[in-house]
Amino acid sequence: MNESVLMEKLLKIEALFAGAATEGERVSADLARERILKRLREIIPEDPPVEYKFTFQDLWSRKVFVTLLRRYGLRPYRYYRQRHTTVMARIPKHFVDETLWPEFQKINEELMEYLEEVTNRVVGKVLHEDSSEAEVVDKPFRIAM
Repeated sequence: MNESVLMEKLLKIEALFAGAATEGERVSADLARERILKRLREIIPEDPPVEYKFTFQDLWSRKVFVTLLRRYGLRPYRYYRQRHTTVMARIPKHFVDETLWPEFQKINEELMEYLEEVTNRVVGKVLHEDSSEAEVVDKPFRIAM
């Protein structure tokens, strides 16, 4: 997969969560974003924002999530002494459950797949063609003396 294919997939994911009804809407990322923002503004009066704590296993996922929050006008933060992989945000529960988290998961999955492909290709060409996982053994190897 190349970068342009990846970006096209990510735009389609956003259009999906925006509830795009026509092909024209699916093509336009700005329209999709505006629909999501409108939906967020509509649910805030009936579903006030609550504080969420999100913890990520890697900095790539955290970066994607923080950027997605900012895209929707939400303010990511963390408290003093929290790990860099922790992200706090005040968000309506309905928006997290139905839009934000499912969209993040799909975007993150596509990006991780892309990063794995690139890493495998580069490592295989530059370091060694066998980049498979380490062997699982029953007992530790003894060091010969």
